[in-house]
Amino acid sequence: SAPARPAEPATPAPTGGAEVRIPLTGVRAAIAEKLSRSRREIPEATTWVDVDASGLLAMRDQLRASAPESGIGLFAIMARIVVAGLARHPELNASVDVQRSEIVRHGAVNLSFAVQSPRGLMVPVVHGAQAISTRQLAAAVRDRTQAALEGRLAPAQLTGGTFTLNNYGVFGVDGSTPIINHPEAAMLGMGRIFERPWVVEGALAVRPITQLSLTFDHRVCDGGTAGGFLRFVADCVERPGTLLAEL
Repeated sequence: SAPARPAEPATPAPTGGAEVRIPLTGVRAAIAEKLSRSRREIPEATTWVDVDASGLLAMRDQLRASAPESGIGLFAIMARIVVAGLARHPELNASVDVQRSEIVRHGAVNLSFAVQSPRGLMVPVVHGAQAISTRQLAAAVRDRTQAALEGRLAPAQLTGGTFTLNNYGVFGVDGSTPIINHPEAAMLGMGRIFERPWVVEGALAVRPITQLSLTFDHRVCDGGTAGGFLRFVADCVERPGTLLAEL
């Protein structure tokens, strides 16, 4: 039989504190409006996959050893993988013009990424990510992250994004089903990397595993395209050498 559960209290325990009301203004108000508009307009769907991150971690360590001054970490490598994936699946580097009933596929990849700053959630943008090196991409991410934390991001650095890469792992969670950063059409998320049992060539092993999730606007593409993009990203995480064929 199931173990006995403790009796639940008949009434909620008092909190002991007074009600607090926080004005929804400034940055928080802007975030709230953007997220609400995204949820109102975008029919989103989410797909995900667990992947062995051994290859990704090995590539990071090799880059740290061979070019420590480059500052290329996991996020920059993931950003490069995403850019390569969008070259294969441009349907996801898009937005929907509701007024004209048109899907707009963008020529440049303006990569957005989330930063939790003292002022709230900020989403800076690296414009033209497809045209710069991984070293430059890493430097741009560092620069915008620091600017977000210090509250000195210029308006131009917060607008024009075409796709978002989000690292949920920094919060110690495995995954998420986020609200898309309107007017973008998709967001790739990466959960924490932690050791789990994994089958390798028919034998049980312990591997560093992460979950990748893709939330996308179902108006711009169907599940086949979304799955193809996510599978490409997952393959590059497991075998980063795959990227060489895309450069």
